[in-house]
Amino acid sequence: MSNQALLILDLQNEMVDPDGKIGRHGMAKAVEQRAVLARAAAAIDRARTGGVPVVYVRLGFRADYQDALSVAPRIDGLKAARAAILGTWGTEFPEIIAPREDELVVTKQCVNPFYNTGLMNWLLARGIRRIAIGGVATHLVVESTARAADDAGLAVTVLEDLCAAPNPDVHEFALRNTLPLFGTVTTSDAFLR
Repeated sequence: MSNQALLILDLQNEMVDPDGKIGRHGMAKAVEQRAVLARAAAAIDRARTGGVPVVYVRLGFRADYQDALSVAPRIDGLKAARAAILGTWGTEFPEIIAPREDELVVTKQCVNPFYNTGLMNWLLARGIRRIAIGGVATHLVVESTARAADDAGLAVTVLEDLCAAPNPDVHEFALRNTLPLFGTVTTSDAFLR
């Protein structure tokens, strides 16, 4: 397992907490219904015990959003809500899955966690050629990560029980139709066993 890492994608307060500016619009409910945080905590613990690096990815912007490059409508919504501003509670991770000081936290300003971050270089410098991923939203960061990692020659495993989206139909569509094109879809228990 030394050539793989577990990536925790956007499971930050803003997204997964009912008080989060994104979470309050259905994401937190989906995360709770699927027990994503409890399952992620168990997967993180097992990865750490097995010597598998855990990497945390979060969405975070400057307060003036000058680092937000996307012009998609969802970014206008983030700006209007003053969401995901670095240095605020929203860009931190819930205590149940909080990173340790020695674990990498990557901050991105777009959906793809490899764009304009050092994540890919960090993985390759450590000989990591396989990634297991889970996070929110399934059809956004999880799918984007799987696509970009596959393009870069990394083997991808999607841990479906660590994923959620506010729309269950979109979540299921991604798991059944899109994500299998870029990697293996399984549960965290099956993968970490």
